[in-house]
Amino acid sequence: MKPARLARHFLGAAAVCAALLAAAIAFGGPGEPPAPMASVNNPFSAVDLSRLPPLQRYPAADGAALAYRYYAPQARNAPQTNGAPQTNGAPPAPARGSVVLVHGSSANSRSMHVLAQAFAAAGYAAYALDMRGHGASGTNGDIAYIGQLEDDLDAFVRAVRPAAPATLAGFSSGGGFVLRFAGSPRQQQFASYLLLSPFLSQDAPTYRPGGGGWVSVGIPRIVALTALGSAGIHALDHLTVVRFALNDYAKTILTPAYSFALAANFRPQRDYNADIRAARQPCAVIAGAADELFFTDRFEPIFRQQGQQWPVTLLPGIGHITLTLDPLAVNAAVAAVQGMRARS
Repeated sequence: MKPARLARHFLGAAAVCAALLAAAIAFGGPGEPPAPMASVNNPFSAVDLSRLPPLQRYPAADGAALAYRYYAPQARNAPQTNGAPQTNGAPPAPARGSVVLVHGSSANSRSMHVLAQAFAAAGYAAYALDMRGHGASGTNGDIAYIGQLEDDLDAFVRAVRPAAPATLAGFSSGGGFVLRFAGSPRQQQFASYLLLSPFLSQDAPTYRPGGGGWVSVGIPRIVALTALGSAGIHALDHLTVVRFALNDYAKTILTPAYSFALAANFRPQRDYNADIRAARQPCAVIAGAADELFFTDRFEPIFRQQGQQWPVTLLPGIGHITLTLDPLAVNAAVAAVQGMRARS
Protein backbone atom coordinates (compact mmCIF):
# COMPACT_ATOMS: atom_id res chain seq x y z
CA MET A 1 0.00 0.00 0.00
CA LYS A 2 1.34 3.41 -0.94
CA PRO A 3 2.34 5.71 1.95
CA ALA A 4 -0.33 8.29 1.08
CA ARG A 5 -3.09 5.68 1.07
CA LEU A 6 -1.76 4.15 4.32
CA ALA A 7 -1.82 7.57 5.93
CA ARG A 8 -5.42 8.14 4.80
CA HIS A 9 -6.44 4.75 6.28
CA PHE A 10 -4.69 5.58 9.54
CA LEU A 11 -6.31 9.00 9.78
CA GLY A 12 -9.70 7.52 8.95
CA ALA A 13 -9.36 4.87 11.65
CA ALA A 14 -8.21 7.50 14.15
CA ALA A 15 -11.20 9.67 13.31
CA VAL A 16 -13.60 6.76 13.85
CA CYS A 17 -11.97 5.92 17.20
CA ALA A 18 -12.15 9.55 18.28
CA ALA A 19 -15.83 9.73 17.32
CA LEU A 20 -16.62 6.54 19.25
CA LEU A 21 -14.71 7.81 22.26
CA ALA A 22 -16.54 11.13 22.16
CA ALA A 23 -19.92 9.39 21.85
CA ALA A 24 -19.14 7.10 24.80
CA ILE A 25 -18.19 10.09 26.94
CA ALA A 26 -21.17 12.23 25.90
CA PHE A 27 -23.89 9.60 25.90
CA GLY A 28 -22.47 6.65 27.86
CA GLY A 29 -23.06 7.94 31.38
CA PRO A 30 -25.27 6.22 33.94
CA GLY A 31 -29.00 6.09 33.35
CA GLU A 32 -31.64 7.12 35.84
CA PRO A 33 -30.92 6.04 39.43
CA PRO A 34 -32.29 2.60 40.30
CA ALA A 35 -35.48 2.39 42.30
CA PRO A 36 -34.76 3.13 45.99
CA MET A 37 -33.34 0.03 47.64
CA ALA A 38 -35.29 -0.53 50.85
CA SER A 39 -32.71 -2.82 52.47
CA VAL A 40 -30.13 -0.03 52.18
CA ASN A 41 -32.29 3.03 52.89
CA ASN A 42 -34.64 1.81 55.60
CA PRO A 43 -32.41 0.35 58.38
CA PHE A 44 -30.89 3.72 59.28
CA SER A 45 -34.29 5.18 60.18
CA ALA A 46 -34.15 3.28 63.46
CA VAL A 47 -30.66 4.45 64.46
CA ASP A 48 -30.54 6.78 67.46
CA LEU A 49 -28.33 9.72 66.47
CA SER A 50 -29.12 11.83 69.52
CA ARG A 51 -25.57 11.41 70.84
CA LEU A 52 -23.82 11.85 67.51
CA PRO A 53 -20.53 13.68 68.22
CA PRO A 54 -19.99 16.99 66.45
CA LEU A 55 -17.88 17.19 63.33
CA GLN A 56 -14.23 18.07 63.79
CA ARG A 57 -11.76 19.10 61.07
CA TYR A 58 -8.25 18.26 59.97
CA PRO A 59 -6.17 19.96 57.25
CA ALA A 60 -5.61 18.07 54.01
CA ALA A 61 -2.55 18.53 51.81
CA ASP A 62 -4.43 20.96 49.54
CA GLY A 63 -5.54 23.10 52.49
CA ALA A 64 -9.11 21.76 52.60
CA ALA A 65 -10.63 21.23 56.06
CA LEU A 66 -11.97 17.67 55.98
CA ALA A 67 -14.49 16.31 58.50
CA TYR A 68 -14.51 13.47 61.01
CA ARG A 69 -16.21 12.53 64.26
CA TYR A 70 -14.36 11.47 67.41
CA TYR A 71 -15.63 8.96 69.97
CA ALA A 72 -13.65 9.03 73.20
CA PRO A 73 -12.66 5.65 74.67
CA GLN A 74 -14.69 4.60 77.68
CA ALA A 75 -13.61 2.63 80.68
CA ARG A 76 -14.73 -0.91 79.97
CA ASN A 77 -16.70 -1.12 83.22
CA ALA A 78 -18.31 2.31 82.76
CA PRO A 79 -21.96 2.86 81.81
CA GLN A 80 -22.65 3.18 78.10
CA THR A 81 -22.48 6.78 76.87
CA ASN A 82 -22.92 6.06 73.14
CA GLY A 83 -19.54 7.58 72.38
CA ALA A 84 -20.63 11.05 73.51
CA PRO A 85 -18.12 13.34 75.25
CA GLN A 86 -18.08 12.85 79.01
CA THR A 87 -19.91 15.57 80.89
CA ASN A 88 -19.09 14.67 84.51
CA GLY A 89 -15.63 16.28 84.49
CA ALA A 90 -13.80 12.94 84.62
CA PRO A 91 -10.86 12.50 82.24
CA PRO A 92 -11.34 10.12 79.29
CA ALA A 93 -10.29 6.52 79.80
CA PRO A 94 -6.84 5.61 78.45
CA ALA A 95 -7.23 4.26 74.92
CA ARG A 96 -6.26 0.64 74.31
CA GLY A 97 -5.66 1.66 70.68
CA SER A 98 -7.77 3.28 67.99
CA VAL A 99 -10.08 2.39 65.13
CA VAL A 100 -10.53 4.66 62.10
CA LEU A 101 -13.80 3.92 60.29
CA VAL A 102 -14.44 4.45 56.57
CA HIS A 103 -18.10 4.50 55.48
CA GLY A 104 -19.58 2.85 52.39
CA SER A 105 -20.60 4.27 49.03
CA SER A 106 -22.86 7.34 49.09
CA ALA A 107 -22.66 7.52 52.90
CA ASN A 108 -20.79 9.61 55.48
CA SER A 109 -19.56 9.41 59.06
CA ARG A 110 -23.11 9.21 60.47
CA SER A 111 -23.51 5.72 59.03
CA MET A 112 -20.60 4.49 61.20
CA HIS A 113 -22.15 5.78 64.42
CA VAL A 114 -23.22 2.42 65.86
CA LEU A 115 -19.88 0.79 65.10
CA ALA A 116 -17.93 3.74 66.47
CA GLN A 117 -19.93 3.66 69.72
CA ALA A 118 -19.14 -0.03 70.13
CA PHE A 119 -15.41 0.48 69.66
CA ALA A 120 -15.41 3.40 72.11
CA ALA A 121 -17.30 1.29 74.64
CA ALA A 122 -14.62 -1.40 74.23
CA GLY A 123 -11.93 1.12 75.15
CA TYR A 124 -10.75 2.25 71.71
CA ALA A 125 -10.52 5.80 70.47
CA ALA A 126 -12.82 5.70 67.45
CA TYR A 127 -12.85 8.04 64.46
CA ALA A 128 -15.54 8.10 61.77
CA LEU A 129 -14.46 9.93 58.62
CA ASP A 130 -16.38 11.93 56.05
CA MET A 131 -14.31 10.82 53.07
CA ARG A 132 -13.69 13.62 50.57
CA GLY A 133 -16.66 13.86 48.20
CA HIS A 134 -19.06 12.85 51.01
CA GLY A 135 -20.77 14.56 53.90
CA ALA A 136 -18.99 17.74 54.96
CA SER A 137 -15.71 16.98 53.17
CA GLY A 138 -15.06 18.66 49.84
CA THR A 139 -17.31 18.75 46.78
CA ASN A 140 -20.18 16.29 46.96
CA GLY A 141 -19.57 13.34 44.63
CA ASP A 142 -16.19 14.43 43.28
CA ILE A 143 -12.48 14.66 44.06
CA ALA A 144 -9.62 16.44 42.29
CA TYR A 145 -7.61 13.40 41.21
CA ILE A 146 -7.37 9.64 41.60
CA GLY A 147 -5.20 9.04 44.64
CA GLN A 148 -6.44 12.05 46.60
CA LEU A 149 -8.27 9.84 49.10
CA GLU A 150 -5.01 8.12 50.09
CA ASP A 151 -3.37 11.54 50.46
CA ASP A 152 -6.28 12.65 52.67
CA LEU A 153 -5.97 9.59 54.92
CA ASP A 154 -2.24 10.18 55.21
CA ALA A 155 -2.97 13.78 56.22
CA PHE A 156 -5.49 12.58 58.83
CA VAL A 157 -2.97 10.23 60.43
CA ARG A 158 -0.33 12.96 60.55
CA ALA A 159 -2.67 15.63 61.93
CA VAL A 160 -4.78 13.64 64.40
CA ARG A 161 -2.29 10.90 65.37
CA PRO A 162 -4.71 8.10 66.34
CA ALA A 163 -3.55 6.13 69.36
CA ALA A 164 -1.43 3.08 68.61
CA PRO A 165 -2.06 0.34 67.72
CA ALA A 166 -4.42 1.77 65.09
CA THR A 167 -6.80 -0.25 62.92
CA LEU A 168 -8.28 1.01 59.66
CA ALA A 169 -11.76 -0.45 59.13
CA GLY A 170 -13.98 0.05 56.10
CA PHE A 171 -17.43 -1.04 54.98
CA SER A 172 -18.49 -1.96 51.42
CA SER A 173 -16.81 0.53 49.04
CA GLY A 174 -15.02 1.84 52.10
CA GLY A 175 -13.81 -1.71 52.69
CA GLY A 176 -12.51 -1.75 49.13
CA PHE A 177 -10.67 1.49 49.78
CA VAL A 178 -9.23 0.05 53.00
CA LEU A 179 -7.94 -2.92 50.97
CA ARG A 180 -6.42 -0.44 48.50
CA PHE A 181 -4.59 1.28 51.37
CA ALA A 182 -3.61 -2.03 52.98
CA GLY A 183 -1.86 -3.03 49.76
CA SER A 184 -0.16 0.34 49.25
CA PRO A 185 3.32 1.56 50.23
CA ARG A 186 1.68 3.43 53.12
CA GLN A 187 0.21 0.31 54.71
CA GLN A 188 2.42 0.47 57.82
CA GLN A 189 0.59 3.58 58.99
CA PHE A 190 -1.92 1.15 60.51
CA ALA A 191 -1.22 -1.93 62.60
CA SER A 192 -4.17 -3.87 61.18
CA TYR A 193 -7.07 -3.71 58.73
CA LEU A 194 -10.71 -4.76 59.00
CA LEU A 195 -12.73 -5.32 55.81
CA LEU A 196 -16.51 -5.32 56.32
CA SER A 197 -18.21 -6.84 53.25
CA PRO A 198 -15.69 -5.09 50.99
CA PHE A 199 -16.37 -4.16 47.39
CA LEU A 200 -13.58 -5.75 45.36
CA SER A 201 -14.53 -5.12 41.74
CA GLN A 202 -17.42 -5.28 39.34
CA ASP A 203 -15.44 -8.12 37.76
CA ALA A 204 -14.93 -10.05 41.01
CA PRO A 205 -16.85 -13.29 41.66
CA THR A 206 -18.36 -11.61 44.74
CA TYR A 207 -20.23 -8.93 42.77
CA ARG A 208 -23.95 -9.32 42.15
CA PRO A 209 -25.08 -7.77 38.83
CA GLY A 210 -25.84 -4.09 39.34
CA GLY A 211 -24.64 -4.39 42.90
CA GLY A 212 -27.89 -6.16 43.70
CA GLY A 213 -29.85 -3.13 42.48
CA TRP A 214 -27.80 -0.51 44.32
CA VAL A 215 -26.11 1.22 41.38
CA SER A 216 -26.60 2.44 37.83
CA VAL A 217 -23.20 2.50 36.11
CA GLY A 218 -22.21 4.30 32.90
CA ILE A 219 -19.92 1.58 31.57
CA PRO A 220 -19.22 3.16 28.14
CA ARG A 221 -18.17 6.42 29.80
CA ILE A 222 -15.97 4.56 32.30
CA VAL A 223 -14.25 2.65 29.49
CA ALA A 224 -13.66 5.87 27.54
CA LEU A 225 -12.33 7.81 30.53
CA THR A 226 -10.11 4.89 31.50
CA ALA A 227 -8.63 4.95 28.00
CA LEU A 228 -8.03 8.69 28.24
CA GLY A 229 -6.44 8.25 31.66
CA SER A 230 -4.05 5.66 30.23
CA ALA A 231 -2.94 8.38 27.83
CA GLY A 232 -2.46 10.83 30.71
CA ILE A 233 -5.65 12.80 30.02
CA HIS A 234 -7.74 13.47 33.14
CA ALA A 235 -9.60 16.67 32.25
CA LEU A 236 -12.95 14.85 32.13
CA ASP A 237 -12.56 12.74 35.28
CA HIS A 238 -15.20 14.93 36.99
CA LEU A 239 -17.98 13.49 34.81
CA THR A 240 -20.63 11.36 36.54
CA VAL A 241 -20.34 7.59 36.09
CA VAL A 242 -22.39 6.10 38.98
CA ARG A 243 -25.80 6.82 40.52
CA PHE A 244 -27.15 5.19 43.67
CA ALA A 245 -30.57 3.77 44.62
CA LEU A 246 -31.50 6.38 47.23
CA ASN A 247 -34.94 7.48 48.32
CA ASP A 248 -35.84 11.18 48.21
CA TYR A 249 -34.90 11.83 51.84
CA ALA A 250 -31.57 10.01 51.59
CA LYS A 251 -30.63 12.12 48.57
CA THR A 252 -30.70 15.20 50.79
CA ILE A 253 -28.13 13.87 53.28
CA LEU A 254 -26.09 11.36 51.27
CA THR A 255 -24.15 11.43 47.99
CA PRO A 256 -26.42 10.42 45.09
CA ALA A 257 -23.75 10.12 42.35
CA TYR A 258 -19.99 9.73 41.84
CA SER A 259 -17.61 11.25 39.34
CA PHE A 260 -15.17 9.00 37.52
CA ALA A 261 -12.32 10.19 39.76
CA LEU A 262 -14.19 9.37 42.98
CA ALA A 263 -15.54 6.05 41.71
CA ALA A 264 -12.05 4.99 40.59
CA ASN A 265 -10.43 5.98 43.90
CA PHE A 266 -12.99 4.79 46.45
CA ARG A 267 -12.31 1.11 45.79
CA PRO A 268 -9.33 -1.21 45.30
CA GLN A 269 -6.97 -0.79 42.38
CA ARG A 270 -8.27 -2.27 39.11
CA ASP A 271 -6.11 -5.32 39.84
CA TYR A 272 -7.66 -5.95 43.24
CA ASN A 273 -5.76 -9.24 43.52
CA ALA A 274 -2.51 -7.26 43.50
CA ASP A 275 -3.78 -5.26 46.50
CA ILE A 276 -4.57 -8.50 48.31
CA ARG A 277 -1.14 -9.97 47.61
CA ALA A 278 0.67 -6.76 48.61
CA ALA A 279 -0.94 -6.47 52.07
CA ARG A 280 1.49 -7.40 54.85
CA GLN A 281 -0.29 -6.16 57.97
CA PRO A 282 -2.85 -8.33 59.79
CA CYS A 283 -6.27 -8.25 58.11
CA ALA A 284 -9.68 -9.72 58.91
CA VAL A 285 -12.87 -9.95 56.87
CA ILE A 286 -16.48 -10.00 58.11
CA ALA A 287 -19.62 -10.20 55.99
CA GLY A 288 -23.26 -11.18 56.30
CA ALA A 289 -24.42 -14.46 54.81
CA ALA A 290 -27.62 -12.70 53.68
CA ASP A 291 -25.83 -9.81 51.94
CA GLU A 292 -27.97 -8.34 49.14
CA LEU A 293 -25.09 -6.70 47.20
CA PHE A 294 -22.36 -9.35 47.21
CA PHE A 295 -21.93 -13.13 47.06
CA THR A 296 -20.16 -13.22 50.39
CA ASP A 297 -19.46 -16.96 50.39
CA ARG A 298 -16.93 -16.23 47.62
CA PHE A 299 -14.72 -13.91 49.67
CA GLU A 300 -12.64 -16.58 51.36
CA PRO A 301 -11.61 -18.43 48.16
CA ILE A 302 -10.44 -15.15 46.61
CA PHE A 303 -8.17 -14.30 49.53
CA ARG A 304 -6.87 -17.87 49.79
CA GLN A 305 -6.03 -17.94 46.08
CA GLN A 306 -3.80 -14.91 46.62
CA GLY A 307 -1.97 -16.56 49.49
CA GLN A 308 -3.65 -14.69 52.35
CA GLN A 309 -4.89 -16.66 55.35
CA TRP A 310 -6.94 -13.81 56.76
CA PRO A 311 -9.84 -14.92 58.97
CA VAL A 312 -13.12 -14.60 57.05
CA THR A 313 -16.29 -14.60 59.17
CA LEU A 314 -19.76 -14.99 57.63
CA LEU A 315 -22.60 -14.06 59.96
CA PRO A 316 -25.90 -15.94 59.42
CA GLY A 317 -28.99 -13.82 58.78
CA ILE A 318 -27.02 -10.57 58.44
CA GLY A 319 -27.54 -8.40 55.35
CA HIS A 320 -25.38 -5.71 53.84
CA ILE A 321 -26.36 -2.63 55.86
CA THR A 322 -27.21 -4.57 59.01
CA LEU A 323 -23.54 -5.61 59.11
CA THR A 324 -22.92 -2.14 60.58
CA LEU A 325 -25.98 -2.04 62.84
CA ASP A 326 -26.93 -5.47 64.20
CA PRO A 327 -25.47 -6.22 67.67
CA LEU A 328 -24.18 -9.63 66.51
CA ALA A 329 -22.27 -8.02 63.64
CA VAL A 330 -21.02 -5.06 65.69
CA ASN A 331 -19.70 -7.37 68.41
CA ALA A 332 -18.00 -9.49 65.74
CA ALA A 333 -16.22 -6.39 64.40
CA VAL A 334 -14.93 -5.47 67.86
CA ALA A 335 -13.81 -9.07 68.45
CA ALA A 336 -12.00 -9.11 65.09
CA VAL A 337 -9.95 -6.04 65.99
CA GLN A 338 -9.14 -7.51 69.39
CA GLY A 339 -8.16 -10.79 67.73
CA MET A 340 -5.78 -9.10 65.28
CA ARG A 341 -4.18 -7.20 68.12
CA ALA A 342 -3.69 -10.43 70.10
CA ARG A 343 -2.19 -12.25 67.12
CA SER A 344 0.20 -9.43 66.31
